[in-house]
Amino acid sequence: MGTECSTHKIELKARQGIKFQSKEKAERKALERIEFEPHGRKEVIGVFDGETISSDAGGLMLREVEKRARIIEQAAQCFADGRDPAKIEHTVRELVGQRVYGLALGYEDLNDHNDLRHDPLLALLVGKKDPTGAGRKRDADKGKALAGASTLNRLELTGAEVSAGERYKKISLDLEEGMLLFARLFLQEHETPPRRIVLDLDATDDELHGGQEGRFFHGYYGHYCYLPLYVFCDNALLWAELRPSNIDPAKGSVEALEKITGPIREKWPGVEIVIRADSGFCREYLMSWCEERGVCYALGMAKNSRLKSKVRRAMKNARRRYGKTGKASRAFCDFSYRTRKSWSKSRRVIGKAEYIPGKPNERFVVTNIPLQQFDARRLYEDFYCARGEMENRIKEQQLDMFADRTSTETMRGNRIRLWFSSLAYCLMRGLRRIGLRGTSMARAQCGTIRERLFKIGARIRITVRKVWISYSQSYPYQSLFKRIAYNLRC
Repeated sequence: MGTECSTHKIELKARQGIKFQSKEKAERKALERIEFEPHGRKEVIGVFDGETISSDAGGLMLREVEKRARIIEQAAQCFADGRDPAKIEHTVRELVGQRVYGLALGYEDLNDHNDLRHDPLLALLVGKKDPTGAGRKRDADKGKALAGASTLNRLELTGAEVSAGERYKKISLDLEEGMLLFARLFLQEHETPPRRIVLDLDATDDELHGGQEGRFFHGYYGHYCYLPLYVFCDNALLWAELRPSNIDPAKGSVEALEKITGPIREKWPGVEIVIRADSGFCREYLMSWCEERGVCYALGMAKNSRLKSKVRRAMKNARRRYGKTGKASRAFCDFSYRTRKSWSKSRRVIGKAEYIPGKPNERFVVTNIPLQQFDARRLYEDFYCARGEMENRIKEQQLDMFADRTSTETMRGNRIRLWFSSLAYCLMRGLRRIGLRGTSMARAQCGTIRERLFKIGARIRITVRKVWISYSQSYPYQSLFKRIAYNLRC
């Protein structure tokens, strides 16, 4: 009986094993073969076996921008490469290009590149001589023209200095030089110097969910975060610095402005520079720096009882008008003001006395712009309030270019991630500035540009002399696409 029982158990386990293997095989088959709802009597089956088909065929637009602006090429020069030249298959320029193009095309995660490395179109953007990867050295890499996630990750994880015994992380970014690149790119865009440029400064939150270096709780935002500092000129990015959040919002702003305005003044000595920012930047050291260097500023001010008393009469008039019309009413005051302790001298302050449904709404701006250029109303409504457009650029940077993907462990690694995101933004802005001018998408945001222009299915055919890109015939923006391509070639 014991022998029969043991035999029965063995047979039962064998049958269960076969059943489990069959189930596992069926699951694998189901995952490889996607079955959709039937079309009448016909089955609808999806299989990832299209081979040389790219879903990002419109990305060639970015390649045309790079040929003209050389953004990636100049960014690659900010790295020091300590690898053995005999063992290099991916140059620094190719690695930087792969990372930046990937972000611009919507792939924020490095793991995405483990599949993207097969894409011949992305390899074409990067500049690979063999976009198919057929000539790779190792058999395991054949058919994969581009680098995988682990190789790209070394761009972010390599320290400022590479030790002699380091085996893998040997491509080091000079972050200081990299930050200066944005101002140089801005200067290269202009054939003739502008009469005046306005630099918008702002700090924002970059929420964190791990134990990253430099992580602190911020009481205003109500979560753990970084506090990056941005500087824009219109929609041109000039500075993007990742900082811990346990600091004053204006900390480092003077140092950033020194590095931005230095090259600008050197190339355009006669240009008028104006600084614009909210009350978080209303600091004595920033205003004094501007005054000493002939830089104009318009900075928001936090309300206090002394400032409110200055606009009391104007507020009564605004409230009286509101009572008659039932609509928000505002008046403006222009006066000289000095704090009791923090300011070194009296300065011009603009006060907005506005009454809105249910309550007064006072706002104040301190400036050294003379009255002859802007009266109180025009300075507040037409000039200062225009800084709100910068917030759209920051949202575009964080949401569309993934500037908030600061999940690596070290502060340096996350700063490099923000830097790559900023490069991708500059590349997209180059497309907007050069290719989209005069079209219906001239002011489109990065996400819209990606969705309408890049995400096009196309078959790639590579011959001895040509690379053929066969776009989808049903693509709805063909005329716009052709117009943009024409702009980029001119």
